[in-house]
Amino acid sequence: MNILRQLVDQQQFGILQPQVQQYYLESGDLQALPLLALSHAQLAERDLAEGFVVEAEACLSELNDDARIDLAAVYCLLWRIDEAVHLLDAVLVIHPNHALALARLAWCWMQKGQLAQASELYQRSAALAPYRLPVWMALARLKLVADDFPAAQQALDSAIARFEATMVNLPDGEVAEFTAQLRGLQLEIWVVTDALAQAELWLESRRDTLTEDEWCSLVLGYSTLLAAQERHAESEEALHNGLKYYPKNLDLISQLAELAQLQGRTMQAVQLLRRSIRLAVELDECSNRKEILLWARLSKACLHQMEAQARKAAEKAIALVAELKESETLSEQMIRQLHLQTSSAMAQVEGQAQNYDEAESLFCEILDEAPYFIPALQGFGQQQMQRGNIDEAVALFERIKQIDPAKGYSSLINARRFPDDDATLEKIEHAARQPSLEGSVHSGLLLQLASAWEKRKTYDKAFGLAVEANDVSKKRLSYDPKAHRNQCARTRHVFCKDLYEHRRECGVDSSMPVFVVGMPRSGTTLVEQILASHSLIFGAGELGVIPRRIQGLNRWERHTGSGRHYPDCIDDLSPYVTEGIANGMLDELKELAAQDKPAAQHVVDKLPHNFENIGFIKFLFPKAKIISVRRDPRDIAISNYFTDYLAKHSGMGFAYDLNWIGEQLADHNLMMHHWNQVFPGDILEVNYEDVVDDLEGSARRMLEYIGVDWEPQVLAFNELDRPVKTASVWQVRQPVYKTSKAKWMRYQTHLAPLIQGTNALISFDPITDMLTLPQPGFLTDGVALFHDDDLDGAEMSFKKMLHHNPDHAACNYMVALIYCRKGHVSDAIPLFEKALEICPWQQEWRDNLVHAYEDSGDTDKARALQEKYAKRSAVTMDGEEAFVEDNLALFNADFAE
Repeated sequence: MNILRQLVDQQQFGILQPQVQQYYLESGDLQALPLLALSHAQLAERDLAEGFVVEAEACLSELNDDARIDLAAVYCLLWRIDEAVHLLDAVLVIHPNHALALARLAWCWMQKGQLAQASELYQRSAALAPYRLPVWMALARLKLVADDFPAAQQALDSAIARFEATMVNLPDGEVAEFTAQLRGLQLEIWVVTDALAQAELWLESRRDTLTEDEWCSLVLGYSTLLAAQERHAESEEALHNGLKYYPKNLDLISQLAELAQLQGRTMQAVQLLRRSIRLAVELDECSNRKEILLWARLSKACLHQMEAQARKAAEKAIALVAELKESETLSEQMIRQLHLQTSSAMAQVEGQAQNYDEAESLFCEILDEAPYFIPALQGFGQQQMQRGNIDEAVALFERIKQIDPAKGYSSLINARRFPDDDATLEKIEHAARQPSLEGSVHSGLLLQLASAWEKRKTYDKAFGLAVEANDVSKKRLSYDPKAHRNQCARTRHVFCKDLYEHRRECGVDSSMPVFVVGMPRSGTTLVEQILASHSLIFGAGELGVIPRRIQGLNRWERHTGSGRHYPDCIDDLSPYVTEGIANGMLDELKELAAQDKPAAQHVVDKLPHNFENIGFIKFLFPKAKIISVRRDPRDIAISNYFTDYLAKHSGMGFAYDLNWIGEQLADHNLMMHHWNQVFPGDILEVNYEDVVDDLEGSARRMLEYIGVDWEPQVLAFNELDRPVKTASVWQVRQPVYKTSKAKWMRYQTHLAPLIQGTNALISFDPITDMLTLPQPGFLTDGVALFHDDDLDGAEMSFKKMLHHNPDHAACNYMVALIYCRKGHVSDAIPLFEKALEICPWQQEWRDNLVHAYEDSGDTDKARALQEKYAKRSAVTMDGEEAFVEDNLALFNADFAE
């Protein structure tokens, strides 16, 4: 037993497990049961660990004190802290100077946030057993937390001295483990004391003496420490510096991707992960293990913005796992973990695609095999919340709480299951303040705590936590309130009465789409839920159909090099193009409704921020029904301020600052005033407070506006069986309640920044650069004429556009093509050059310019251009037809999706 416990001290749990298993089978010694549980717990086999814990507890009276201390260690790993404290206290009554019991009890008090008590116990343990390195390192970290930096360095120096004195007697694996921990702790002290120059000089000096893995591990730790101090730019710089020396190090690139993802730079994260995958394949490391993990991470990174890519990545990961075979470097346990992770990634993909039955089947399969696999518990629990199965979700979250209390309580609070005591909330707060790559605190967990303290009516405490969480998040947000205000001004300028008078032929005559708009947290989900309870109305949730079409317009303008973007480019949409966009949307809405409610005559899109896009909606669907939801702006503000949004790095960045929220509220009011002037009487205004006070009256008014008969079941909207994927996922399962009215009064002493932002003068940059076309379609009409060989008609159409927009790259290019067709190559070349300067990525344009140079006899320029872009050699003028076809195909793909 002493030899086995020495393996615990050396943290050799992979060696410990088979040895303690064999010893127990041969001897039947009950004192080995806690060590069996400990080995399984350390190797993340919680279900097996808990089985041995039950056996140990059944014979607790027969366990000696050392075995009880071992059992306390298992309780610590299983987060059963109070039970560990009870066991250790009992041992220390009999053996008050038991060094290991003192150290483990100190750890328990540290987890409870009782740092002074923990420090005293560690010091007693260190005095009794000065050879225990983890004790000295724990002491150093405690002194760091207490800002006693000299004492922290002194404790670390003591640990280093004892390590150097004993390392000759330690196994190589333990030497490597403690060396890494001591180096990491030294870096932590330097970072916390802002001695970055010393840290970087030390890192540089170690580069030639350490292996790549050892040195890059230090760089990764240094990067993490910087991020934990909110120094994310320096954290990324440290990784980039490491990549100068080891450009193919997967761990450095992977951490760069994680930092990019945390800061909302999803595309950069995706590109870095793809780069890592290519390197993993090239290096062929660890029998595809790293490649599989990277594919699973890529699936997660793509999940909310690129669903198709997320699915492909998950499928690739699963396929690679299926090919794995057990080997010396790849154990059965490793393969099992990879299977769990890849299956969980695919379950998340199916859930995101609303294939809930397929997702549930995968989640259940995973949890049957590994009942405590947190990614599956979290993913399945969130899906159960979305489907209204609150009790089932809570049961899953309770299971998470047993493994990771912080994550479990966070999920439970989200499901409105609040802790009953202040002590638990304080433990969660302690967990929320553990530094990580995210930063010095976990802002989402702090916001969950704010909701919990609000529930206990401790409003100042709640607001203080919300302020802290939001202030930390703001440092990593790119939201620009001035840019938002300017964009709103341009939108109002474009979508004015004159536009609709001059484009009367545009749009599709359909009243199928219904748009519920308003400020986030204004009650849009409640309104949609009421409407969706009607037999002829399908609630589709927050759709991206309008934003996707807007991005399609922006892609088209970039592709053609027009120099324009949405909303400026709206006046270039012809009736034909507008009809294509609108009909494509209708097909998408019909397909969504057909899956769940085939008889539906109306489909509701309740994306709140579509209040900015009402002009575009009316351009596509003049008869579209639009319901604008209003609510006391102070309640909207507080609700937003207490919510951690998935889209914080995009459209919801305003919600993390009360002044920004105030400005957004003012922008919303001005925007709705504009739309009501442009479309008088077309938009139905609904007050959230009226819905709460008079549900039936409000519901009748909305249904009459849409044009459907009254159905009483809409009053039982909370019983509707449909998934909801918004921040209101819990609220929609409740009947109408009035406690959310005038919620702002609890925080009225904190609202000065909100009032300032709301009441400030709305000013924006003058709009002096906006081009207005007299008629739409010069480019698309010209391309069609060119395709029909009407060169003169095409040339005239393109030149009309160039009269208004001389730098339109595609029109310059198309006129150049026409000149080449007509034999005026020398006149074509300057136009080709101008077009290519604006859009240097257009390969066909480069190829045809090369051909024009050759036709004109200027072979030197042709060769120079080919070498500059290192592309294929010049093609024949048949390439011009490929360009026209490519442009038409792109145009159709963007607007008919």
